[in-house]
Amino acid sequence: MVADPEIYITPEKYLQMEEQSNIKHEYIDGYIYAMAGALDSHVTIALNLATLLRNHVRGSGCRAYIADMKARIESLNRFYYPDVMVTCDQRDQETPAYKRFPNLIVEVLSDSTEAFDRGDKFADYQLLETLEEYVLINTKRQRIECFRRNDQGLWVLQTYTAEKNSFRLNSIDFEATITELYEDTEI
Repeated sequence: MVADPEIYITPEKYLQMEEQSNIKHEYIDGYIYAMAGALDSHVTIALNLATLLRNHVRGSGCRAYIADMKARIESLNRFYYPDVMVTCDQRDQETPAYKRFPNLIVEVLSDSTEAFDRGDKFADYQLLETLEEYVLINTKRQRIECFRRNDQGLWVLQTYTAEKNSFRLNSIDFEATITELYEDTEI
């Protein structure tokens, strides 16, 4: 991702530009960053999870989104494109271009974004009051890292691997197998 440090863009202008753009950009405090494409395993894992989640939340008032829906962190002036996101907050129905109140965000890791997803992006997402779980999915081995906000506001890690056979997302009362998540991947 590369930004032009000479061009500051308002959030409103960013949203207008993004609506017309052929490529996606993330927005960090007035600057836009073009996003790179993803590899087969990354896209397959994200789609597998989004499909499972969509079927799970159907009819519940919650909505599952994949890659093209932005998460907005207003307090930091940021827009990100999570790989998968679920929101159960009715206020998110008011904004068709982005969501501000997700309770679950998932990032599928890639070589180019892993450090950012684990570091600054996770720190930014933690400012979303409604976020209960932040999940990182590995594309090199069958490994899921689920960070959950506990009652004290601390983020606690639970790791799932192929040996555990299944994984759980408490924020939406969801459970699936590792096999379902990694179906059709060469990992």
